[in-house]
Amino acid sequence: MKRCNLSVIATALLGVFSGTALADQATVDRISQFGLNYAVKDNQAALHGVDCAQLGADWASCNKAVIALTNHGDAVTSKDWVIWFHSIRQILRVDNPQFKVTHVMGDLHKLEPTDAFTGFPAGEKVEIPIVNEYWQLFITDVLPRWYVTADGASPKTIASTDTEDLTQFVTPLGEQWKRTAEDNNILMTAAARFEKNSDVKMLNAPALRGQIVPTPLEVKVQGQDIDLSGGVKPDLTALKASSQQALMQRFTQLGVNTSGAYPVRAQIDKAAFSGTAAVPGAYRLTIDKNEAVITGLDEAGAFYGVQSLLSLIPTSGEQKIAALEASDAPRFAYRGIHLDVGRNFHTKAAVLRLLDQMAAYKLNKFHFHLSDDEGWRIEIPGLPELTDIGSKRCHDPSEKTCLLPQLGSGPDSNNNGSGFFTRADYIEIVKFAAARHIEVIPEIDMPVHARAATIAMEARYDRLMKAGDEKAASEFRLLDPTDTSNTTGVQYYNRTGYLNPCLDASRRFVDKVIGEMQQMHREAGQPLTTWHFGGDEAKNIYLGTGYTDQATPEAGKGIIDQSKQDKPWAKSAACQAMVKAGNVADVDHLSSYFGVEVSKLVNAHGIEAMQAWQDGLKDARDASAFATKAVNVNFWDTLYWGGFDSASDWANKGFRVVISNPDYVYLDFPNEVHPQESGYYWGTRFSDERKIFSFAPDNLPQNAETSVDRDGNAFAAKSDKPWPGAYGLSAQLWSEVVRTDQQMEYMIYPRLIAVAERAWHRASWEQDYQQGREYKGGETHQVDVKALHNDWVRFASLVGSRELAKLDKAGVQYRLPVPGARIVNGVLDANVSLPGVTLEYSRDNGKTWQRYDDKQRPAVSGEVQVRSVSPDGKRFSRVDSVKG
Repeated sequence: MKRCNLSVIATALLGVFSGTALADQATVDRISQFGLNYAVKDNQAALHGVDCAQLGADWASCNKAVIALTNHGDAVTSKDWVIWFHSIRQILRVDNPQFKVTHVMGDLHKLEPTDAFTGFPAGEKVEIPIVNEYWQLFITDVLPRWYVTADGASPKTIASTDTEDLTQFVTPLGEQWKRTAEDNNILMTAAARFEKNSDVKMLNAPALRGQIVPTPLEVKVQGQDIDLSGGVKPDLTALKASSQQALMQRFTQLGVNTSGAYPVRAQIDKAAFSGTAAVPGAYRLTIDKNEAVITGLDEAGAFYGVQSLLSLIPTSGEQKIAALEASDAPRFAYRGIHLDVGRNFHTKAAVLRLLDQMAAYKLNKFHFHLSDDEGWRIEIPGLPELTDIGSKRCHDPSEKTCLLPQLGSGPDSNNNGSGFFTRADYIEIVKFAAARHIEVIPEIDMPVHARAATIAMEARYDRLMKAGDEKAASEFRLLDPTDTSNTTGVQYYNRTGYLNPCLDASRRFVDKVIGEMQQMHREAGQPLTTWHFGGDEAKNIYLGTGYTDQATPEAGKGIIDQSKQDKPWAKSAACQAMVKAGNVADVDHLSSYFGVEVSKLVNAHGIEAMQAWQDGLKDARDASAFATKAVNVNFWDTLYWGGFDSASDWANKGFRVVISNPDYVYLDFPNEVHPQESGYYWGTRFSDERKIFSFAPDNLPQNAETSVDRDGNAFAAKSDKPWPGAYGLSAQLWSEVVRTDQQMEYMIYPRLIAVAERAWHRASWEQDYQQGREYKGGETHQVDVKALHNDWVRFASLVGSRELAKLDKAGVQYRLPVPGARIVNGVLDANVSLPGVTLEYSRDNGKTWQRYDDKQRPAVSGEVQVRSVSPDGKRFSRVDSVKG
């Protein structure tokens, strides 16, 4: 009888629970079909009645926005739902009492109903005004794939946000494109762009004849042309087989028959080089009617010489190249591209395309950012949780099966938030790079930006503890369970984003990972020679200079209770013991201390150099504190905030300085000042090809004469310190808002070509560094701006008329420049930043397009749309419009 009653009760309860679950799923399904719109209303809210300081906004800066939810169906009155969304800006206030927003982790927030919630009425729109920290100036400040959950229901993405076309749910910013009232940047309208481009005209064919990209040290162009239409007969046996194959593939990619008659011969002769020309990668190229001969100082030089010949090959018309003699050598030993696959994953195919283009433009260091808070991207034998959990993002609040969604990845693991490279993948990548004379420099970021690793190792700990193996469980545990520090990283992760540098387990983990990576490199035939430690941003953002304590508030800063904030690892028993024992001065020094400890492991694995972001090593006395033979630092201070001077500090301490300035060579920053462009912009509002080309990486103060600060204002630069010179130049692509391979290539190309030009070639207009010399934008005139302008016109014409077509042939989804345009007396006048790119215009709002001919400018009226077209005719730029 009791059993029967229990069965009846259980069946009844199951029905209740099933009914509840069905009701909750119905709520989720209905909200997932809501229309959602996000609109920025005021980027200078502090000037218009909002007390940003009292809200705790960094530097008392905040903006107003509105989230609008439109219910196209029946009324929803249930309070059992949560909308999860991604926001790189912290939400400081919600101005609708029916809703609340809670920060979860990183950029993940949740929107929930309060007790005052009255429902989503049928067929109506509900607006939720919010106040965010900082500003929202570009469309990519808003992230896609908002999703809905309820207890017992499967999560669903809100359909209107499930897109990479953010214009589908984000209202255009309109006038809200300025950070402050004093923002003097120029909005790139069609008219403003036309004015900017007006001094750049396409050079004629004779002026571009014999031009190689990147520019060689010396070229003597002859009067004769060599016809390659009959094909070439390459003799590349001086190079290793894999490099021969890479070059043959490049010939084929550019449409050159490699079974022809014209001899192309590569050889290596170190004795043929002397003096300043005798540097690794040097070559000589002779092209005459009989043959093309490439003589390299080493294999890399011979490889680069063949790439220079390939650079000359036209992409259309007759396959003729100029007879010439070139003598060349690289400017910097380190010519790099950094790719972040931790924040969002990018595929092996995209990585291989990048390496191929790096080789074409003689870039030789691939800095591979393989881990971060949001993802671990490399298989490590023996530590399966790193990829089973750390490489995946999905809606699992316990984070036992995956990391929480971030950066627009949504609730499912099938977007670019998830993914990793197997051992076989990575070995293939390293082999591919080695064939192209590119060194792969893996970065496993630590001790901060390490959350994917710490959460994965917590899952490993739990698994092994359940199996009763406490010793194994603790072997690689990266968090100190005694650490209760309330600390927040720069991208809003709590203490789980900080690998604990005081634990023996952390050293064991690093040793294990370095050993496995070294083994992969050896199997690929390129033993590791450089290990990137990371080391950046080991701090609590709420103890930064833009915040002030409520007990003694300072004007112009965000007011918070700083007494509740801790420095990283401040409450870790393991770290407190180290400080007490005198092993480290205080917790502030732990990042640099850990860098020194890791350098010992790096050295023990036979790796000659360690590399780091400069702030990770800031407390080390100098480079001699580290165990490796050399220490490279990626220098990433912005120039206008003092980087023109602080770079010298690192060089004078014996570090090899790799110039990596955000304000010039961060390729995840926008191409131009326009809200529809994508990217982060904390260091500058734009970096286009022209700005990068104009960068003087070995005389940082000089740049004050040729560029502006983040707000579009002139600045002054001078250093009274000696400058031993840069070791190299590196451009960075961070992937917070670069989710897809197409977006990755849009941001990298064709800016990569300008980076390569400055990394390989020192221009005549670049001045020698002179201690104590001051440069002031708009006041001093020490840079030969005429020579700079002429050089840019030459380079821009080459990129527009020749290099973009080569990117087409390589299948690269590069960014096409948006045209400039104006209408004068009823006639359309259009131009483009890279002359040679085809332009089109439309009189009927984009329904039909016609080719623009500058020699026969069309008569137009009203509003006209303009766009540029790829040389292969398959892709188009962003459309802009101009009115007569």
